Amino acid sequence: MKLSDTQRSLLEAAAIHPDKQLANFPANLRGGALAKVINALLNAKLIESSNHSPDLFQITTDGMQAIGATSQAKPSAREGTKQAVLIELLKRPEGATLPQMTEATGWQVHTVRGAMAGALKKKLGLEITSEKKIGTDRVYRITNPTV
Repeated sequence: MKLSDTQRSLLEAAAIHPDKQLANFPANLRGGALAKVINALLNAKLIESSNHSPDLFQITTDGMQAIGATSQAKPSAREGTKQAVLIELLKRPEGATLPQMTEATGWQVHTVRGAMAGALKKKLGLEITSEKKIGTDRVYRITNPTV
């Protein structure tokens, strides 16, 4: 489907909306013209009705692709999980050692290392550094805790 300028601007605005909703309709787009634009986007499956209200519309994955945007939101850490416990330990100024992390999570050492490399670094984009001082365990820290 070739997008009109109005359709494209509505989809682009929805793509950056926190809930991916169509909002901020132009003042000159009302009544039948608005319904025609919405119906065309619905029929092309570029938008869909919101789960919260049938009068609200959200951009779909096809809609994101139509304007060249990606729909993948950055994953976030889940609260109340062992992963969250691990993140809290690593955010502390003193960091955390492997024994501290295994004790707090109940995971084995290889699982903690895998979680740091996979879930925390790759998926969540956290930067984890480590430091080893003579006679002590290696200490790991998250260096970009705001991400």
